[in-house]
Amino acid sequence: MNLVLLPGFMTDADLWSDIVARLAEVGPVAHGDLARDAAIADMARRVAAEAPARFGLIGFSMGGYVARAVAPLVPDRVEALVLVATSSRADTPAQARRKAAAVAHIRQQGYRGLSRAAILQSVHPDRAGDGPLLARIRQMGDRLGGEVFLRQAGQARESDRDRLGAIGCPTLVVAAAQDALRSLDEARELRDGIPGATLTVIDGSGHMLPLEAPDALVDATVPWLRAQASGASTIGS
Repeated sequence: MNLVLLPGFMTDADLWSDIVARLAEVGPVAHGDLARDAAIADMARRVAAEAPARFGLIGFSMGGYVARAVAPLVPDRVEALVLVATSSRADTPAQARRKAAAVAHIRQQGYRGLSRAAILQSVHPDRAGDGPLLARIRQMGDRLGGEVFLRQAGQARESDRDRLGAIGCPTLVVAAAQDALRSLDEARELRDGIPGATLTVIDGSGHMLPLEAPDALVDATVPWLRAQASGASTIGS
C-alpha cells in the first residue's frame, strides 16, 4: 500500500523521521504538502492531486482534518485512514481568539518561532526538560516560517462531525492518553462517527505522538495497515 503522511500545525516531514522506515515496510511513503494552502479543503485537493492512484493516509492533528477531507473527495482511491491525535471538533471561541491574537501579533511584530509555552503544551509533562525533543519541534516551526504560520493559524477550524459517516474506508484512530491538546473524548467521537473505525490509546505520551512514542505508534499502525493492504490485495485478485 502506498502511504501519504500528513503533518500537523507547523510541523514538517521531520515529524515522521523516527517511524518512516517502519512505515516503509507497508509500502512506498510520500509526504503531503500542507504548507501552501490556507484552508483544509484546499489542502485536501492538493493532497489528492499529488497522491498516487491508490493510497493510505496517515494524518496527524491538523493533518487528520485534511485526511478526513481527502477520503470522501476521492473515495475510490483512499484504501485506509489512520488519524493520529486529532479531532472532529471546531475551534472553541477561546481557541479562535488565541489564534486571532497570535496572527495579529505576528503581522505586527514578525515571526520569531513557536513559543516555549506552546511547545511545552504539546508534549507530556515528563518531557518538559527534554531539550532535543523541544528543539526538534521548534526547528520545524522555524523551517516553515511566518507565512506558513499565518496561513495555518489564520484558518477557521470547522467541525466535520456531521460528515464522518461519509468516510467509507477502514479507519484507525490513535490517541495519546496524556494529550493536553486533544482529549480522549474527541478520539472516541471520531471512532463512533466513522463507520467501522477502531481506537487505540497510547499511554505515556503527550500530543506529539510521532516524536514522543514512535515505537508505540508504529506498533499500533503498521500491523493494522498491513492487514488492510492484505485485504485490499485479496479483493483485487
